[in-house]
Amino acid sequence: MAAFGAVKRRLRHGSLLVDAALPAVVLLGYCLVLSVAPASSGVRLTPAAAVWAAVGVLPMVGRRRWPAPAVLATLALTLLGLAWPVTTQTQGIAVIVLTYGAAVRRPWRRAAPTFLVLWPASMVVGAVHRSAASSVLFALLVDVLIAMICFVLGQYQRTRRAYLQALEARAAEAERNQRVLAGQAVAEERRRIARELHDVVAHHVSVMGVLATGARRSLAKDPAGATDALGSIEQTGRTTLRELRRLLDVLRNDEESTEESGELAPAPGLPAIAGLVASVRQAGLPVDVQVDGEPYPVDAGIGLAVYRLIQEALTNAVKHAGPASAQVRLGFGPSALTVEVFDTGRGPAADAGRRGGHGLVGMRERVALYGGELATGPRPGGGFRVYARIPMDTLEGLSRLPDAAGHHPAADARPQGPA
Repeated sequence: MAAFGAVKRRLRHGSLLVDAALPAVVLLGYCLVLSVAPASSGVRLTPAAAVWAAVGVLPMVGRRRWPAPAVLATLALTLLGLAWPVTTQTQGIAVIVLTYGAAVRRPWRRAAPTFLVLWPASMVVGAVHRSAASSVLFALLVDVLIAMICFVLGQYQRTRRAYLQALEARAAEAERNQRVLAGQAVAEERRRIARELHDVVAHHVSVMGVLATGARRSLAKDPAGATDALGSIEQTGRTTLRELRRLLDVLRNDEESTEESGELAPAPGLPAIAGLVASVRQAGLPVDVQVDGEPYPVDAGIGLAVYRLIQEALTNAVKHAGPASAQVRLGFGPSALTVEVFDTGRGPAADAGRRGGHGLVGMRERVALYGGELATGPRPGGGFRVYARIPMDTLEGLSRLPDAAGHHPAADARPQGPA
C-alpha cells in the first residue's frame, strides 16, 4: 500500500517523464491515423506534418510544471495557423488538454484565463480554414461544447479531489484522536487498577502484619490472645483473597469468568465501614466513629470512594502513627458529604516521605472524580488528618432514595469510571 501511494503521488504531482507520456501517445496516435488515412481524404503523413505535429504537442510536456509558458506556446502555434495551415494539426488536442489541466488544478477564476486565451484563437483559426458558412457555424458549436465539457469536467475533478483529501485528513485526524483517547483510557484504567490494588492489599496486609506481630509477642504469655490474633489473621487473609478475586473478575469482564465465579460481589460502600473499623480495632488501633446529620443513601461510586478514603487513612495510621487512637467523622449535610479521619500519633515528621506515596494520590483522584476537595496534613495537636468534602445535589439525593420495595437504585449499579 505504501508503494502504491508513492506511485500515486508521483503520478499526481508528475515528473517530466510522466508529463511527456501523454504528448507521446497523442503524437503516435496522430501519426498512425495519418499513415492509414486513404488518399481521398486529402491528408497524409509527411515529414513536415510529423515535425509540426511533434511541435504542437511539445507544450503539453510543461502543462504542470510551467503552465503559463505552455499556454502561451500553444497560443502562438495556434495563431501561426492563420498564415501556415500545415501547423494546425495537434494544437487542437493541446488546447483541450491544457484547458482541462488548468480547470483541474485551479479554481474557476484562475482557470478561466486559460479558457479565454486558447479557445477563441482556436475557433478563429478553425473558422478561417472553412469555406462554407454552415460548416463554420457547426464547427463553432462543437468547439464551444468541447470547451465547456473540458472546463466543467476539470472543475468537477478538482472538487472531487479536494473532497477526498478532506476526507483523508479527517480520517487521519480521527485516527490520531482515537489513539490519544485509547492511550488516555489505558492510562486511566491502569491508575484505577493501581488504586484498587493498593487499597485492597495495603490495608489488609498492614492489618495482618500488625496482628502477626502481636501474636508472636503474646504467644508465650497469652496463648489464648495469640490464638484470637491468628484467627483474625486468617479471616483478614480470606477477606483479602475475596477482594482480589472480585477485582480480578471485574478486570477479566467476560461471560466465561462471570459464569465460573458466579455473581460478582457488590463493591464496598458506607455500610461496610463498620466492618472496616472493626478490623482496624482488631489490629490494635482504637477507632471511634462519629456520624453528624441524618444519613442518606449515596451513589455506589461515592460510597466506594468514601470507603477507600477511610480505609487508606486508617491503614496509614496503623502503619505510621505508632501508639495512638483514631477517629472517623462522617457528616451528612444537605449540600455535601464530609469525611474526616485523624489520629493522635506521632504525625508526619518521622515518616513524611512514606505518607506521600500512592495512597494520598489515589485518595485525591477519587475525591476529585466527584468534584470534591481533599486536605491532608499534620494536626495542630499532633497526629495526621485527612479531610474530604464531596458535594451532594439535593434533587439527585432525593432521586436516590429507596423505592417502595426497599431497593436502592444506585446500589444495583456499578460505579462508572475509575473506582
